[in-house]
Amino acid sequence: MPEKYTKYQERLATLRDQMKNTDLSGFILPCTDEFQGEFLAPYAQRLAWLTGFTGSAGVCVVLDKKAVVMSDGRYTIQLMQQVDAALYSCADSTKISVGDWLLSNANAGDGIGYDVWLHTPRQVEAMTNIIEDWDMSLIPMDGNLIDMIWSDQPQIPNAEVMLFPDDIAGQSSAQKRAKIAAKIGDCGAQSCLLSVGDSIGWLLNIRGGDIAYSPLVLSYALLHDNGGVDWFVGRDKVPQDVSDALGADIRIFELSDMEERIGEMSGAVMMDRSSAPIWFEAAFMSAGLEILDEKDPCVHPKSIKSEAEKAALINAHIEDGVAMVKFLKWMDVQNANSGLSELSVEAKLEAYRRESRTYIGPSFPTIAGFAGNGAIVHYRATDQTDRAIDCEGLLLVDSGGQYHYGTTDITRTIAIGKPTQEMRQSYTRVLKGHIAVASARFKKGTIGKDIDALARAPLREVGLDYAHGTGHGVGCYLCVHEGAANLSPRGEQALEAGMLLSNEPGYYKEGAYGIRIENLVLVMQDPDDADMLCFKDVTLAPYDYSLIDVSMLVEHEVSWLNAYNDGLIATLSNWINSEEIAWLRAFVTPL
Repeated sequence: MPEKYTKYQERLATLRDQMKNTDLSGFILPCTDEFQGEFLAPYAQRLAWLTGFTGSAGVCVVLDKKAVVMSDGRYTIQLMQQVDAALYSCADSTKISVGDWLLSNANAGDGIGYDVWLHTPRQVEAMTNIIEDWDMSLIPMDGNLIDMIWSDQPQIPNAEVMLFPDDIAGQSSAQKRAKIAAKIGDCGAQSCLLSVGDSIGWLLNIRGGDIAYSPLVLSYALLHDNGGVDWFVGRDKVPQDVSDALGADIRIFELSDMEERIGEMSGAVMMDRSSAPIWFEAAFMSAGLEILDEKDPCVHPKSIKSEAEKAALINAHIEDGVAMVKFLKWMDVQNANSGLSELSVEAKLEAYRRESRTYIGPSFPTIAGFAGNGAIVHYRATDQTDRAIDCEGLLLVDSGGQYHYGTTDITRTIAIGKPTQEMRQSYTRVLKGHIAVASARFKKGTIGKDIDALARAPLREVGLDYAHGTGHGVGCYLCVHEGAANLSPRGEQALEAGMLLSNEPGYYKEGAYGIRIENLVLVMQDPDDADMLCFKDVTLAPYDYSLIDVSMLVEHEVSWLNAYNDGLIATLSNWINSEEIAWLRAFVTPL
């Protein structure tokens, strides 16, 4: 066995010993934390510690003699590269569920353990519905087997809470709480559980530093129908000035106080059974509370950006656009003999972003994938995988920043040397889909999957496609991936004015190259028709014209590109120096 896998063999063996000690036939380990977050603090990176897989979505199931690691199409290649096939089989979670895998691999009478803090009621129900008729059972555990065997597990973070200014949020916390409290009352409940970090951050107008990339506070909250909040966060995390600003209606408790406080409640409580840990369902039932299964009431209003948030986001994208122009200008003179690697490119872009005084840090781990690594949708270069950019090919750079007070996310694909005609044709098809979304006008009530289809059409004409959504929601100095609407084949939520979404079609040729083009767009009221909506690009960065086959573009696509570049130059001219302006004008000469 390769030396790098030895530790994973030992860890798997230790986990199986622990399963035997707790009379379990198996254990389910998802890639999440107690707060159902996307980015995990080091202590919660249990799946990576056990298996070596570092993707942001996945689940592992361990039995006595078999084990599997599953993830979706974004991570298919990464999964096979990072996980030892002698220890784990790999599976596509969009094609087989955990319950299905258990049905095929576990035995009648087996008891499969799961951590009640890492699974939602809906997840547990989905598994139970598949296996219950086959005399298997899921065993809830108020604790995690990995925590019992991870001897040097990092501590849970304890960063201080910060206020998010009301004048940037566009509403005070009291105003938001009054509106959400009214929804609680309309549902016939007295309280509502909030278990997701960005919902709590948005509602209370606070931010934190407990995890990388997203300025979240790891906490839970109970919002009551009078607008008051029981916030379970830890008193030492909340400075006195923040506590004073929040006011007496926000009562601060330790996380360990939750069970006792729930026991003091009465009436009905709203709970999103698709996002909250199943522990809460058991605690509410034990307290005799009626549970109303309702969506997190903060998700939708959080997705509709206020005028102040829009202004902050636009300013953040100007700052980001400055960094991107500097970076792309620098890349324009690089070639296969420049001594670059994926990590050095990532470091250079980060250095340009840090020139901004409003820059706080990345909004997610930068993806800088050259040649075949670019075909790994959520690739991340490491010291072990860092590839030299030493030949002609395509470099895919997907990155973003957290700024005061906005979040950015942008992807550009860059040619190193002369691209092949196949690369140019593939890039142009992706660009045509990108422009189709950006220039779309659509009726109010249009749902995400209808827009997603526009992006895929130029690729599907020649039998190509991509295995990820076209767009996700983005927060305002919050999570770079947020809920409500999305642009994907499963996007059923109607788009509404004020939503901020990504527009990122792609194409990936395994082992050869990856192409993705991404801007963020605001959903806007169409200025000419009250019944129509449109998109406004807020991302400011040029496209690589050496990759565009102009003969494949139609007139309105050329017009869109020229207009985009005119706006790009006009907006950034006051922010970049004369040399950079001259380079930008030459780089985007009108088609």
